[in-house]
Amino acid sequence: MAPLLSIKNLHVTFNTYAGKVYAVRGIDLTVEKGETLAIVGESGSGKSVSSKAIIGLLPKQSASIEQGEVLFEGRDLLSLNKSEMQKIRGSEIAVIFQDPMTALNPTMKVGKQVVEGAMKHQKLSKKEAHHLAIELFEMVGIPNPEVRINQYPHEFSGGMRQRVVIAMALASKPKLLIADEPTTALDVTIQAQILDLLRDIQKKTGTSIIFITHDLGVVANIADSVAVMYAGQIVEKGKVEEVFHNPVHPYNWGLLRSMPNMETKGKLYSIPGSPPDLMNPPTGDAFAPRNEFALSIDYEKAPPTYAVSETHTAATWLLHPKAPNINYTKQSNDDLDEEEISAVNMNDTLLKVSNLKKHFNLPSKQVLKAVDGVSLEIRKGETLGLVGESGCGKSTTGRTLLGLYEPTEGEILYNNTPIKEGNKKDFSQKIQMIFQDPYASLDPRKKVEDIIAEGLDIHGLAENKQERQEKVQRLLKVVGLQPDHAQRFPHEFSGGQRQRIGIARALAVEPELIIADEPISALDVSIQAQVVNLLKELQKDRDLTYLFIAHDLSMVKYISDRIGVMYLGAMVELAEADELYKKPLHPYTQALLSAVPVPDPKIEKTRERIILEGGLPSPVNPPQGCRFRTRCPLATEKCAEIPQWREVEKSHWVACHYV
Repeated sequence: MAPLLSIKNLHVTFNTYAGKVYAVRGIDLTVEKGETLAIVGESGSGKSVSSKAIIGLLPKQSASIEQGEVLFEGRDLLSLNKSEMQKIRGSEIAVIFQDPMTALNPTMKVGKQVVEGAMKHQKLSKKEAHHLAIELFEMVGIPNPEVRINQYPHEFSGGMRQRVVIAMALASKPKLLIADEPTTALDVTIQAQILDLLRDIQKKTGTSIIFITHDLGVVANIADSVAVMYAGQIVEKGKVEEVFHNPVHPYNWGLLRSMPNMETKGKLYSIPGSPPDLMNPPTGDAFAPRNEFALSIDYEKAPPTYAVSETHTAATWLLHPKAPNINYTKQSNDDLDEEEISAVNMNDTLLKVSNLKKHFNLPSKQVLKAVDGVSLEIRKGETLGLVGESGCGKSTTGRTLLGLYEPTEGEILYNNTPIKEGNKKDFSQKIQMIFQDPYASLDPRKKVEDIIAEGLDIHGLAENKQERQEKVQRLLKVVGLQPDHAQRFPHEFSGGQRQRIGIARALAVEPELIIADEPISALDVSIQAQVVNLLKELQKDRDLTYLFIAHDLSMVKYISDRIGVMYLGAMVELAEADELYKKPLHPYTQALLSAVPVPDPKIEKTRERIILEGGLPSPVNPPQGCRFRTRCPLATEKCAEIPQWREVEKSHWVACHYV
């Protein structure tokens, strides 16, 4: 049987002011009917460009398809004119984009957006399309569809908006669904809902799916086949079990080793270096400069594609009959040695927070209770992880502790001294922050030297220009950058390098406590490992204390000594990291942990999940009593009372009536 989609020798380039970028360099792919193909790789590897080439959404003014074929049911989509392509796009091939807010028209009711698509592509009457929209809303799990169909996108949570986008895509009953990072912006609990939904839809409709992501746990969950892309080429592809359990390309080895699981100890493996400049693609294997097992031929000639099995292929010279035999699972690596146990006495409390509240007054005279009664202690030398869904108050807590927000109520003690409005500057040198977005947090008009030295200037920590320059260059070396980088601007660096600049800026004033607010969420998995290793090294060398805020629970478990779980402005559980993962007590913590994707298809496709229904309630009008009761499978009438925050076992705190 012929495949539904077949891509042959596709080459895509972009003309830029600096020169031609060879974004996709000769890829071959097939998608069978009813199959889910995952395409994985770092940012800039060509994943999204390939998908846009399929449906004719590349920018006409800059992009060129140099050669290749894209056969959909035998028709070459690249040979179709604009009107012919429009008939296929949206009807036979539909797309789910990464950001549901930009995919929806904010001025139009969501139901009308689905109805318009159904009328156009299925030639339905308005009444028929309206009934179909309600059916689709029910299918994708949107409650009260008759009511919600008349609401606007801003009235939906991120997870619910993504469900609306999926409903729009399904309105035309497509044969192929292209999902471009559809869960990247979502919390782990919502991600689990969306993945379950896509699997269920595929069973019911037989739709084929191309799923683009950089999260290997998600790939293990949903994919039948996997294509691994690097520098515009496919370096390995095969059935999901083959690519995960018998990986043969060194880049795939690096990706799989970079991801921590719940048991990971010691230093994370990180792929050295960075991807090549695709304006000047290398003549040999593009991965050679980052490949610790590279052969001399890798630098001279691009490898052919070798067949590992009937369904498994890879482009690496290590598969040549005369190449040395390397088994990546048995490699020893100095970087993976167990770290020495820190001698820091973690009984000394550095920061104590009691009944912290931060409320925001809205124009409608309503009050948004972002943080509503949080109490915790951060011990000197430890890393306290803080996790929870978007909107739970994690970042607001961190910003209030730093002094960016004035607390509505509560007390913050630093070394037993209260932090108040009048003495904030005294503590600003001791507490620093690493922000989530390395693009937005650096002033694009300033050179790196001035960005890093800003704290030195404010606190008078450099006596003259030479000392200032020396300190900046020393800090750049500490975070793994070159001294000459001081004279460059932020746009001249990759995302991972920009985050290192942000870390150097935080270190400049020699702080004791660093609040890291989602410092790795915008980075690729291999760059995440580099940044987390750096943070752990700096903690050991400088006796730093961290509050590490994140939604990636695997990484939080890896880096943290203790972990606090927040839900809708309140703490629901706090325990030692190992204790929390082995013995979660609160139903919300149990649901969070069950939703964390594991990069192993055998485990991922058989494990049971606790799927939370609905989204996070509004912090403007939170539920009375236990805030989790509207989504809790154990909730009873008793949960209408506020549960007590108590220590149920040594160092294990929880707020739940049934623990």
